Formats: sequence, structure tokens, C-alpha cells
Amino acid sequence: MMKTSELNGKALEPTSNTPQDAPETVGSLSDDFSHALTSARVACYDDFRSAPRVTEIAPNTTAEFIESLASTIYTQAQQTGGSIPYTVIREVSENFIHARFCEIVVSIYDGGNTIRFSDQGPGIPQKEKAQMPGFSSATDPMKRYIRGVGSGLPLVKEYLSFSHGRITIEDNLRAGAVVTISVAPGQDRSPSKRHTSTPQRNDSTPRLTDREKDILRLLMQEGSLRLTDIKNDLGLSPSTAHRTLGNLEEAGLVESVGKMRCLTDFGLGIAEDLF
Repeated sequence: MMKTSELNGKALEPTSNTPQDAPETVGSLSDDFSHALTSARVACYDDFRSAPRVTEIAPNTTAEFIESLASTIYTQAQQTGGSIPYTVIREVSENFIHARFCEIVVSIYDGGNTIRFSDQGPGIPQKEKAQMPGFSSATDPMKRYIRGVGSGLPLVKEYLSFSHGRITIEDNLRAGAVVTISVAPGQDRSPSKRHTSTPQRNDSTPRLTDREKDILRLLMQEGSLRLTDIKNDLGLSPSTAHRTLGNLEEAGLVESVGKMRCLTDFGLGIAEDLF
């Protein structure tokens, strides 16, 4: 459940709401990550001259809590004009499991194009390695809820590098970490805008299957995705996903940038016409 309130210039204070079905103490179940035991707060700023609009994400099971938190952040950032895709926000939100979801505050500003994620967990001592593939502090109990293979923040960094954006990791004031992600205002979410090559194509709109249209819509919404993400989001088999993406690449609608798939300029134009 979410609760929205207006803070009249007051600092965000820690919350301690605990779900009725959650364990009574954190310390007694050090390997239990089944619940987020405290609330999170999402503060959306129109500017820094007025108090933010604050939405509270109540304690819940871990899966429901992460979904509610990421969806709330994405929706509010989009409503204020931001262009950071849901998958990027979700990856950073999942990282809160390392902090046991302790004292989460998420701040949205710069018209939704900068999002700051802070907690009061153990922090991130090796900040550079945390942004490199394969480095992870996830334990087996955590991996029931996240991939835990050291891919989250590296994927965020890769996307942001394509989008003229950046990620920074800092220590919080007392304890914990602060992860800030941002993109330049007005930047298109698709990395294809950075490429100068134009694929060969006809001027007419190509004939597309429903599955191909689904992929175009997904990439238009998210900016760039790995093949695995596309396959999972649309419920496709690996061979079907490969074949369909291959058809779209041959048509000049989709291109590969590293391990990511994104729309070309032509593909973005077709998607905008269709949707």
C-alpha cells in the first residue's frame, strides 16, 4: 500500500512500520530477506524552493515491496517529464536488498531526470567494482529475490553511458549508500540517437507481425534492453526472440549496441507512428 502526503518543509524522518505477518525482529533472522520491514519514502521535487510531494511505500513481502517501489518511482519521474526507463529504476531498487531496505529515501528532481536512492545499510565500500560485471555481495538467501550475479549496477551504467547520463555512488551521512542516476534533459532514451549510420530501408512502413510490434513497443518504452529482458517481458522462447529481433534488425528497425537492443532512428519513427 502507498500513502502520499505533503511535507511542509520538514526533513524526511525514518519510519518503522512493520507488517503484521513479518518477523518480529531483524536480528533473529539474519538470513531472512522475505520482507521489507520498514517503509520507504519517495520524494518528488518540482523545485527546491518548495516541499516535495512524498509517497510512502509500506512494508511488504520483498517481491511486492520492490515492485511497488520501482513502479512508484518510475511513474512519478515520468509524470514530471523524466525519461529514465523502468528497467534501470528497477535494477537500482533491487539493490536495496543489500541494505535490508533500511531507511530508504528516494528523491526525484531535475524534471524527473535525476533520481537519488539512499539507505542506511552497510554501504558500498568498493564503489568502482560494484559497477563492474561479476562483482556481487549477494548471499544465497538474497538470490531468491534478485539475480545476485553482479549485473544490476553494471547494466545501469551501460544504459546511462548510451544516454549521455551518469551514475554516482557515495557514502551516506551516517551509514549506508547513496546512488544517483541521471540523464541529460531532452535526451532521447534510445541509444541509437548516438549513431550516425542510417540503415538501408524503404520509405514505406514495413509490414510487421504482432510479435514484432510488441518488441518495437517495448523498446520504445524502455529505451534499450538485453535479449533476455525482451524474452522474459514478452514470454518468448529464446529461438523466437532471436529470430524476431533478427528480422527487425534486417529491416533496419532495431540495432545491437553491446549486449543491448535498441531502436534505430527509423525504428523509433515507425514505433511512434504505430503507437
